[in-house]
Amino acid sequence: MQLESFLMDDSTAILERERRFLMQTYNRYPVVLARGKGVFLYDLEGRRYLDFVAGLGVNALGQAHPRIVKIIREQAARTIHLSNLYYNEYQGRLAEKLCGLSGLQRAFFSNSGTEAIEGSIKLARLAGHRAGGESKSQLVALQGSYHGRTFGAMSLTGQDKYRKGFEPLLEDVKFVPQNNIEALRAAVDETTCAIVLEPIFGEGGVYECSLDFLQECRAVADHHRAALIFDEIQCGLGRTGNIFAFQTFSVTPDMVAVAKPIAAGLPLGAFLAKEEFASAISAGQHGTTFGGGPMACRVALEYLAILEEEKLLENVIRVGNYLQEQLNLVVERYAAAQGVRGRGLIQGLQLDIPARPLVEQALAEGVLFNSTQDSVLRFLPPFLLQEKHVDKGMRVLKKLLGKKRRKSSGNVATSKSDSAQE
Repeated sequence: MQLESFLMDDSTAILERERRFLMQTYNRYPVVLARGKGVFLYDLEGRRYLDFVAGLGVNALGQAHPRIVKIIREQAARTIHLSNLYYNEYQGRLAEKLCGLSGLQRAFFSNSGTEAIEGSIKLARLAGHRAGGESKSQLVALQGSYHGRTFGAMSLTGQDKYRKGFEPLLEDVKFVPQNNIEALRAAVDETTCAIVLEPIFGEGGVYECSLDFLQECRAVADHHRAALIFDEIQCGLGRTGNIFAFQTFSVTPDMVAVAKPIAAGLPLGAFLAKEEFASAISAGQHGTTFGGGPMACRVALEYLAILEEEKLLENVIRVGNYLQEQLNLVVERYAAAQGVRGRGLIQGLQLDIPARPLVEQALAEGVLFNSTQDSVLRFLPPFLLQEKHVDKGMRVLKKLLGKKRRKSSGNVATSKSDSAQE
């Protein structure tokens, strides 16, 4: 089939082709998105959608940001990919920028957040062996967490639904409940090489680690010479109103994994580490073909520049506070809405009904919401969001809750969440 016929496909043809030829791993919504501008996306028929999903946190600058478009065009005409056998102009500059912003000393670039987690735990094992011998290899993670879909990341993910069917996974992983300090102390000992956690659970339902818990993680990691690793793949790089979520809590990890928005939609992840841990690894012990290429790194530098120059972190805080205020008003008014969690532009609305039907109904109203953990509406909008956009989203949400679930309404059948899209 010629390219021209593909470009002329309608939505029905596209859906049917995917059903025939793709592995059926995604529980997609029946819409084909074709283009975007700012906080809006458009389908093939030209219908407009206000985006509270941002590519699951990736599109922090929305769609078609003019500075990103310009950089991509310029760099594509120069070079897109170069082997890591050679230097490129932008990898070192991006590493320097991230180290300066984080206070950590070394960076490694990957293609994704999952790969950043894999690299982090490899480095933690190496450093652990150097500090305490081969027995210092145990990992401690949190129940309810999510770190990715490769074997190491799944091994750290504290949700059975992601692990089931893929066992055996990594050995020597202990899980403790989030914010349970006594369980943490009991789990960490001299055989522990790393404590791995998300400061704010993303897919797990937008639950924050408490400050006391994070401080205790830091203390026990120091006491037992273990690495404290923060997974900020979803909550980092501006989403809390600080570049790094750990800066929001004033607890500095030994390593931090980042990804999603870093290259404005191009595949790029990274993990940053303190020198005492980074020095454990040597040439040939870790690597990547695509990670840290000139195109992605140049775009990432532009992303960080845009955050600063367009004062988007201030916008995240202001509009995030407004979003939380409006969600709290929804909780006050509608019985199906039980509570609000999160901060900045990572927030969750807890429902006592399945969330996916609301997402499906909102799609028909021209608003993109996201569901996770069956009964949580998760908000991960672009950092460009304004109060007027929040108002429109809340009008649609209230309409749907008022129409279907107003005060004392009954439950509906359980439905799958969007968690499988992570």
